[in-house]
Amino acid sequence: MRVVWIFTGILAAASAGCFAPAEAAETPEANGLAMNEPATKLVREVVYNELHDHDAHGFWRYWVEHRSAKGTRVEEQVETCDGPVTRAVLSNGRPLDEQGKQLEEARLRELLHSPGEQASHRQAYHEDENRIGRILTLLPDAFLFEDAGQENDLRHMRFRPNPAYSMRSIEAHIFHAMKGDLWLDARMKRLVRLNGALMENVDFGFGLFGRLYKGGWFQMQRTRVSATEWKTERLEVHMNGRAMLFRTIARETSEVRSGFEAVPPRMSLEQGMRVLEDKDAARTLAAAGGRVAPAALVKSK
Repeated sequence: MRVVWIFTGILAAASAGCFAPAEAAETPEANGLAMNEPATKLVREVVYNELHDHDAHGFWRYWVEHRSAKGTRVEEQVETCDGPVTRAVLSNGRPLDEQGKQLEEARLRELLHSPGEQASHRQAYHEDENRIGRILTLLPDAFLFEDAGQENDLRHMRFRPNPAYSMRSIEAHIFHAMKGDLWLDARMKRLVRLNGALMENVDFGFGLFGRLYKGGWFQMQRTRVSATEWKTERLEVHMNGRAMLFRTIARETSEVRSGFEAVPPRMSLEQGMRVLEDKDAARTLAAAGGRVAPAALVKSK
């Protein structure tokens, strides 16, 4: 049962590169009009931009630091047209040992030379993209929005379930049980921050097939990496529940992304792996606008 992975889709909407179709003139008058735009109309326009983020966007290479109770793990990630490819480089602040490096090399070789692995990787990526689209489409209709003021040139809104909305899917059932806050760049019509929490337990099959528990929450924060593109720089997902036969399920994600560097667009998986093997690129990632250099993440032994 994969219900908890739906929450990854909610947040992964910002993981791919985003393209704003047209950037409004940056004038006080334009900014004032954007800030005064009706809340639901603005949300619809933001969702439109997110749904069309793959029409014409760049591809990126960056660092992902995963945090958990077991420690930290840093990976390099390169976006391709068939989904991202990754290579782990640090574990708890130290370079991988020889065994760890060999495991990473074996995993990448299998992906490179196995048509079956490539097909599975491609299918999972496109399924996630489709799920993201379904969830984003819910946002303007499934919730009611109210203004909470302006913060650092961002439009702050609070959202809560729309009681008139009819839930027709598992995604809608889960998403509609949430309330939270979002912050938008009203001029560029981009999503900058999104926080949400489950207001109540969410049952499947009257609780017989599974339940997500009240109090689960997520947070997402994005950063602008080019004139028109935004990327996710922080991601937190903390959900708990149970699946059929009372099996405990949990989704715990804590990620920080940095060192964003543009790479050639429309790369294949094989081309993306070649970029990962580029030894010189590690020295240039921070200079390309990232906040964390690889050397800064390595602790001396």
